[in-house]
Amino acid sequence: MTEPVSASLRAAQARLLSRRWFLQDCGVGMAGLALSSLLARDAAAKSGPANPLAVRPPHFAPKAKRVIYMFMAGAPSHLELFDHKPELARRDGQLPPAELLKDYRAAFIKPNSALLGPKYSFAKHGQAGTEFSELIPQIASIADDLCVVRSMQTDAVNHAPAQILMNTGSQQFGRPSFGSWTLYGLGSESENLPGYVVLTSAKGTSGGASNYGCGFLPTVYGGIPFRGTGDPVLYLSNPAGVDARAQRASLDTLNELNGLAQADLGDPETAARIQSYEMAYQLQTSAPELMDLSQEPASVLEEYGIKDPGQASYARNCLLARRLAERGVRFVQLFHEAWDQHGDLTKAIKRNCEDTDRASAALVRDLKRRGLLDDTLVIWGGEFGRTPMVQGGNDGRDHHNRCFTMWLAGGGLKRGHVHGATDELGFNVVRDPVHVHDLNATLLHLLGLEHTRLTFRFQGRDYRLTDVHGHVVKDLIA
Repeated sequence: MTEPVSASLRAAQARLLSRRWFLQDCGVGMAGLALSSLLARDAAAKSGPANPLAVRPPHFAPKAKRVIYMFMAGAPSHLELFDHKPELARRDGQLPPAELLKDYRAAFIKPNSALLGPKYSFAKHGQAGTEFSELIPQIASIADDLCVVRSMQTDAVNHAPAQILMNTGSQQFGRPSFGSWTLYGLGSESENLPGYVVLTSAKGTSGGASNYGCGFLPTVYGGIPFRGTGDPVLYLSNPAGVDARAQRASLDTLNELNGLAQADLGDPETAARIQSYEMAYQLQTSAPELMDLSQEPASVLEEYGIKDPGQASYARNCLLARRLAERGVRFVQLFHEAWDQHGDLTKAIKRNCEDTDRASAALVRDLKRRGLLDDTLVIWGGEFGRTPMVQGGNDGRDHHNRCFTMWLAGGGLKRGHVHGATDELGFNVVRDPVHVHDLNATLLHLLGLEHTRLTFRFQGRDYRLTDVHGHVVKDLIA
């Protein structure tokens, strides 16, 4: 029993000798270690922390370099806008087939509610003869530039989880948004504006800030909401008595202190704080120029349907989106929540289209005219569709997650193309389904990002936008 004890003792002595030799006899010592740490901190402070928004190379050659996402929160009715169903019109007022409703779950209505025929007529447009509703003549006029997906599917049946799923790949709060993943993967080309800008109109979204938040990614990758009028961010201007020189001196000192903390702790939130201070400083000069639409020709304002350039509106946000794209902003997201027509469908959806149709189409035309559409992904759509069955007396539709329509345009997408199909009642997908995860995988692919490789380790495992799902829909790609 004595030999193992002495062997253990000798091993401990060897470890102690090794530590003493390193700390005392090696010429380093504790003072040397402290000096080395201070020198490293000083060097990091002088050189500055690495910019977390610096442009990074994609996984492979991209077809697009930026995104403009027009999110129609509340869920537009595909049956009134994009997916013409003459058979549904013929069966108006009848009960749906019993076999169709097996295992079906709606948000509010009973499954045996009567069928409701479409409220507006459709016509073919463009060389491809794509059918669009009479409600959206301007979107119909750019039919040959659009890639229409009529076979979208999602898992959620209520607004908040469905919006968060569409934007983050999960129904749970706390996941990074599509825009945040894009910024994390590619960085930003804009030095004077945020890489991810959010513009809102109509009512606030059910999913709130989770739709554009950074989740567990560093804060610097989150979407920055801009106000519709005036300074895009509150308190952007200097307070009285603080001139540009004083502000710059204060900011330099603050950045130096934050740089020391960053070198000490390596916390990505410190880098995000430094970046946010610098961005706020740059915004003081870049934001007024961005928001001043008086520089735009009257013909452009008319094309977008902007009557008062200083008044907040969806149309104004569309023009701002083009101006942001021109200035190198990687991801611009417009949220317009007005489409939840459980009742009063005929009047409300007409009003919604009057607010959005002209400007949505103008944005695509404007990007194309300026040579930006080829490398910009434009997305238009909501979180799910609406039921073929009636709700709200005789004029409304409930939530419907089994099928809905979105349209896309720009970088690397087929043009004048329709993908997928639904049944004769617009109830189920019957050809080429596209799940939310498939859509996101495809959009990342067009940006040069392999969705299974764009990951971030959090709480012991790697996460991604498409989680463990999704495949690239090659039929959408030109």
